[in-house]
Amino acid sequence: MPVFRLTDELVFPPPHFAVREGLLAVGGDLSPERLLLAYRSGIFPWHDEGEPVLWWSPDPRMVLLPKDFHVSRRLARTLRSGAFTVTWDTAFRDVIEACARARRPGQGGTWIMPEMIEAYTRLHDLGYAHSVECRQDGRLVGGLYGVSLGRCFFGESMFHDAADASKVALAALVQRATEWGFTLIDCQVPNPHLARLGARKMPRAQFLKLLKESLDAPDRTGRWS
Repeated sequence: MPVFRLTDELVFPPPHFAVREGLLAVGGDLSPERLLLAYRSGIFPWHDEGEPVLWWSPDPRMVLLPKDFHVSRRLARTLRSGAFTVTWDTAFRDVIEACARARRPGQGGTWIMPEMIEAYTRLHDLGYAHSVECRQDGRLVGGLYGVSLGRCFFGESMFHDAADASKVALAALVQRATEWGFTLIDCQVPNPHLARLGARKMPRAQFLKLLKESLDAPDRTGRWS
């Protein structure tokens, strides 16, 4: 399969045209309109510094169904202890910048470059991107951010500076997703850490079908705090 080169036209090729590794298209921009169209189409951006924007739709897709979230004994104790306070959409830029600084095994750098930070901050200002903040004694020690459309939350990245802080943020997201009737938390690519929390691989065709059903609901825009 060829990799498509995008133009200024606001359009993406169908996800099933992606190459085996999941790469679908190159080019375009990170405007809010293009990003939202990408997520609604089951596509997301992911590229390194010095590269043009790369657009992906992997097969299989890593997803977390809220009902499948696994709370270990240790995490259950942490949640009961009240050691952390969870807030929503009060420090979006701090969370995304902390995710950009986080060191990850097997990665020499980060894909969350300044242009990505600006792009998702614009989505946050428009009410589509959200952050979950985990605080200890008032200090931000963990969190995650992503995009919400319909009954789907597209997780982008998470970080922790204290043990279990990102898991507490994810647990809070799952609880809210359950309360609001969300059907899907997209985790994008296979991740053993998320697999231990209940995420699993799903064939792209099944993911796209579930995504389409999830997008039938109104978007929960605006601040979630």
